[in-house]
Amino acid sequence: MARRLNSPARPDEPRIAGPVRTCIGCRARAARSELLRVTAGSGPDGHPAVVPDPDGTAPGRGAHLHPTTGCYDLAVRRKAFARALRISGAALDDVPVGEYVAQAAAARTDPTDRDWSNSS
Repeated sequence: MARRLNSPARPDEPRIAGPVRTCIGCRARAARSELLRVTAGSGPDGHPAVVPDPDGTAPGRGAHLHPTTGCYDLAVRRKAFARALRISGAALDDVPVGEYVAQAAAARTDPTDRDWSNSS
C-alpha cells in the first residue's frame, strides 16, 4: 500500500520532516524544532503562569508557539494559552513567555546592522 505524501485535507502543503506541531498564535503548522514549547507553571510571585520550556523536557501538558513577538501577541489576544494548556478558572500570567520571546528577538541581530566606525 502506497503512502500519501500530502493529506487530503491539505493537498498543497509541503511535507514537514520530523514531528509537526501547530503554533497557538498564528495556527500555522511547523516542525517541533522551530517552535517554543510553553507549559503551565508558577511565576516569580507564585501565581499561575505560562513559562517557556525551550528544551521541551518539562513535565505536563505543553503548547507550541513561534518564538516571535507577532505570534506571542496573537496568542495573548486570542487567549490561546489557557485554552491550549486546558487551564480554567485561574488567570494565567503570560509575562515570562513575553520576556523570553523579547530576549530571543533581541538576540537575533540583523547581520547588516554593524558598527562601521572602527573598520579599516
